[in-house]
Amino acid sequence: MSIYALYSIKGGVGKTASAVNLAYLSALNGYSTLLWDLDPQGASSYYFRVKPKIKGGRERVLSKKKPLDDLIKGSDFPNLDLLPADFSYRHLDVSLNEKRHPTRLLKKIMRPLTEEYEHIFLDCPPSISILSENIFRAADALLVPVIPTTLSLRTLKQLNDFCDDEGESLGQIRIRPFFSMVDQRRQLHKQILLGLRSQYPDIFAAFVPYAAEIERMGIQRAPVMDYADADSPSVQAYQRLWQELLSN
Repeated sequence: MSIYALYSIKGGVGKTASAVNLAYLSALNGYSTLLWDLDPQGASSYYFRVKPKIKGGRERVLSKKKPLDDLIKGSDFPNLDLLPADFSYRHLDVSLNEKRHPTRLLKKIMRPLTEEYEHIFLDCPPSISILSENIFRAADALLVPVIPTTLSLRTLKQLNDFCDDEGESLGQIRIRPFFSMVDQRRQLHKQILLGLRSQYPDIFAAFVPYAAEIERMGIQRAPVMDYADADSPSVQAYQRLWQELLSN
């Protein structure tokens, strides 16, 4: 069983699109898969046509006395379930801070889910917070989308610096960046693609292109593989990313 957190300090980097498409590919390959939409914006829930609403809100989610199973919704795709977002998640940090061991609660309440699912994907809100520290402790790997721009690279460095400063308290968290929204017509993007690989040996070789097909996910409300041609660059990119994730 593996828990993958799609995470970035910076928003607008293709995090949710990658979470949705990787979870879809996991399910398509026969793995029992759960996607937990932790972002109060609820974009993953929207893409899978599930209402971003939890009865009882964030306090129900954080309750150790009630399992999360009752909150899980099925998707339109075999092997793929969704734990929806809720707008009250915007105050998750407040609720977590009031709990005992506030940075370890998420791992505890997720434990029963690890017995039901082979792969769990977390679509995380863009921030560094108590919720983030919970995610770092619960996940086996942080999959970090990075646009080949200066500001996006800066946030990757901030994330690495934070994890280095926290050291052993975060456990054996592994940061696995990958390039997202890549436009190979832009010289800067091509230069950064080449230069960053020497600095981050764990960066994925596969990258996700900037493509209108991926933007259409909001219209189609489905993973890109569900409506795009099998040989399209977007579909091929996510398949390469998925295969590389499995092999590692």
